[in-house]
Amino acid sequence: MASASALEKLESRAAAAESLIKLLKSQIAEAKGVGNARELSSLQNENSELKKELETWKTRLIQAQKNNGKTVFYEDMPSAKSAGQPTAVTENKSAAAAPSGPAPKAAPAAKAAPEKEKKPKKEKKESAPKAPAEPEAPIDVGRLDMRVGHIRSAKKHPDADSLYVEEVDVGEEKPRTVISGLVKFIPEADMQDRMAVLLCNLKPSKMRGIMSEAMVMCASTPDKVEILSPPPGSKPGDLVQVEGFTRNPDAQLNPKKKIFEACAPDLSVNGDKEACYKGTKWTVNGQPVVSQTLVNVVVK
Repeated sequence: MASASALEKLESRAAAAESLIKLLKSQIAEAKGVGNARELSSLQNENSELKKELETWKTRLIQAQKNNGKTVFYEDMPSAKSAGQPTAVTENKSAAAAPSGPAPKAAPAAKAAPEKEKKPKKEKKESAPKAPAEPEAPIDVGRLDMRVGHIRSAKKHPDADSLYVEEVDVGEEKPRTVISGLVKFIPEADMQDRMAVLLCNLKPSKMRGIMSEAMVMCASTPDKVEILSPPPGSKPGDLVQVEGFTRNPDAQLNPKKKIFEACAPDLSVNGDKEACYKGTKWTVNGQPVVSQTLVNVVVK
């Protein structure tokens, strides 16, 4: 069996022969151009001899490839004699470079990655049906949290001459701070230690830097204002009731809903000095809430 070096030598000589044929063809063409018939005949003979030699080397090369177990690339190619021109004698480089011997074993196929276990989908818990929203209570005096309060003390607001700052007990753990614009109508001395009716579920608001947490209810005219008085024997925290209107006050009145503003036009004092809502008396423990002297006026 021919060695790899012998095979390479054969291939090299075949390539050299082909190059020589090309050179001769070129010389023949030149000879034709100058009309040298003798030289042309000699070249043709030499060319014929070279073709024969090429066929011989080609046959040896094919046989060497078969002996080495290589794929034969030249066996089915037309010979230089039949084609009338030289054929390039080349071999696939990768095939030539491949070492002889048994073919390497195919690498074992990579193991398929184990499929991830699919987690079972969590069943959606059926949400309990929502309870239907309670219908909003009608807008009337029952939404107002009016209570008896005890004004323990009052003093002028440090930053507003027309306002009092009061400390008022409305039946809770701590007294509330209340700001009232009563300086022009009620002397400071008359604001001390007195009973009153307060609206306790307004949204707290700052008045000149001090938070006011309720409103003192008063009978009012442009020229005179009187604090409404609960009946004798009332205690801080006692509730104001209006017959015919269920007392169900909001925890805090929503300013956007303007509930107090809707009720205010129907708050008044009748001809008997009794505070009323739509003509029905306010009562504490069954007794009316009254003004001191004003009648047929609004309550603010």
